Amino acid sequence: MTTPLLAPLREAQFRALVTGRTLAYFGNAVAPFALAFAVVDLTGSAVDLGLVVGARSLANVLLVLFGGMLADRLPRSVILQGTETAAALTQATIAASVLGGFASVPLLAGLSLVNGAVSAISLPAAASLTSLTVPGPLLAPANALVRLLSNVGRIAGAGLAGVLVAFAGSGWALGGNALLFLAAELAYRRIRLPRSEQLPDRRRPFGELAEGWREFRARSWVWIVVLQFMVVNAVNAGALLVIGPLVADDTFGRTGWGLALAVQTAGALLGGIVAARRQPRRMLAIGVALVMVDALPMLALGETPYLLPLLFAMFASGVAIEQFAVAWDVSLQENIPPDKLARVYSYDMLGSFVAMPLGQLAAGPLAEHAGRSATLLGGAALIVGATVIALINPQIRGLVRQASPG
Repeated sequence: MTTPLLAPLREAQFRALVTGRTLAYFGNAVAPFALAFAVVDLTGSAVDLGLVVGARSLANVLLVLFGGMLADRLPRSVILQGTETAAALTQATIAASVLGGFASVPLLAGLSLVNGAVSAISLPAAASLTSLTVPGPLLAPANALVRLLSNVGRIAGAGLAGVLVAFAGSGWALGGNALLFLAAELAYRRIRLPRSEQLPDRRRPFGELAEGWREFRARSWVWIVVLQFMVVNAVNAGALLVIGPLVADDTFGRTGWGLALAVQTAGALLGGIVAARRQPRRMLAIGVALVMVDALPMLALGETPYLLPLLFAMFASGVAIEQFAVAWDVSLQENIPPDKLARVYSYDMLGSFVAMPLGQLAAGPLAEHAGRSATLLGGAALIVGATVIALINPQIRGLVRQASPG
């Protein structure tokens, strides 16, 4: 059964949400690119760049659980308005410091830390708000459309960042970045949920974290998939962010590597359209099984480091992972109580954030000790093994959609 991809746009609240999220992803694609070149222009030090970028990741890990708790306490649209305003202010301050000539590494690291905190608080609220803006039968196309437009925002943001930095400088690029976050805040202001859908106030923050943890672990299909993706994310972070560029430098070149990453995003765009139109009853089981396709880029890099096989593998990976991502969002939104959904999302995101730096740190030493090819093939085996183990779980295989498309 199919539902038109654009059907959720008939809902005014969803239009406001997807507009805000697309603009936010647009801004988040510009931000790291412009900030990186601001640090390079300032000191030219890779250590300084790592410090500034790492500050943002650290804040994400430390505060994402707090973000989930906050999103289950307060109106989520209000949280998103506040976080986008804070993001706009921090980027405007960074831009002013660069343009005014008073930027320093401690200042940029501190503002990056604030930006990471803001992002950690906004992510669970944004992810858990979709189910409150559309009726149940539109959940799959709504999630697919959010991800589709978010990917468009990432592509457009990366392209705009390159043009702005090249022709206007990193300071003006960061200033434009602040305007994007401000536009996202204005879009979120248009979200007006009925009073019956507002979430109750609470007064026990640590008790709420414990309550969210109980909800997270109560369903084995939730925590098993998160464990699966701790492995998948760790492998991908090491293979695609550390080893992949090294292989590209020795074989098909940096331009080819950039093309491969772009082709993966193009696959994700197509995957979002397919996921919106094809909504099988056992979406989660199919999505989890398709994660095995994500091993193909590692096989291509490790066994046949030529551009054409890699482009095919990256495109297939983009399509497959998007099928999983939409199935995962729909499954959580249909089966987790709305007043606990953001906290469950926050534990899911914490697992993802923790795994990625571990994969990046381990990839280099493993590649030097065992060789790049063996490390990449081992990573592919880990992805396949983690997926097979996840599919053993009867809840993952048996979970069916609650709201069938009309």
